[in-house]
Amino acid sequence: MPAVPDIRIHRDSQTWAEAAAEFVLEVGKEAVRANGRFFIALSGGTTPETLYRALTSPAFADRFDWSRATFFFSDERCVPPDDPRSNYALADKALFTPLRITPSQVYRMAGESRDPQGAASEYEQQLRLATKTSPSAQPSLDLILLGLGEDGHTASLFPGTPILRDHQRVIAATQSPKDPPNRLTMTLGVINRASVILFLAIGTGKAGIVRAILDPKTEAERQLPASLVQPEEGRLIWFLDRAAAAKLPIHQQRTSI
Repeated sequence: MPAVPDIRIHRDSQTWAEAAAEFVLEVGKEAVRANGRFFIALSGGTTPETLYRALTSPAFADRFDWSRATFFFSDERCVPPDDPRSNYALADKALFTPLRITPSQVYRMAGESRDPQGAASEYEQQLRLATKTSPSAQPSLDLILLGLGEDGHTASLFPGTPILRDHQRVIAATQSPKDPPNRLTMTLGVINRASVILFLAIGTGKAGIVRAILDPKTEAERQLPASLVQPEEGRLIWFLDRAAAAKLPIHQQRTSI
């Protein structure tokens, strides 16, 4: 049975960011208690940046032993690491530098590589080594952060692409209809193995697609990439603000905080 999404709706982007930061610290502390470390995969885009700002604020920055965290990326654009479009560049500026995260704690995807397929294989090897995962198994991360595109894409998994049916690879090179076209992404196989998957969506522009994913009416909506995020054993959490949740049916809005 697919996990039932735990939908948490917050008044505005400020309370949303604080609650999301609180939740990330909770999951991190739980992972450290259980395993002595915290494996987290970050996503790109403006919504995670709002969360990063909360995590690095005085209210949160010192409440977690960040030396226990190891950072991965759910996807990357095929651009150099100092390009403004790079997910790594955003995380480095907004999260790693303020929290004084050491380079050895960060596994970035080599978006600048001229061989995206090779870069995907290399990142898969790095992920397996870091998580001590055998070649026959999918790595399991403690927390994967995911954004949501208005077309239903998440990470760099776009509607109708062959990678949605690939359950063998952990990391794949793929194409995006948006610029830049070449991307590296985690596959659904590894995303759905995570202990906790956290979708982040805010703003009225996301209300339509949030409804399509969380209250699908058609088979096409059920086949959107974000709809296919169905953890095998882990938890699926959605953090929304009221604007992003505005088109959900009333019973799904009762979780408003």
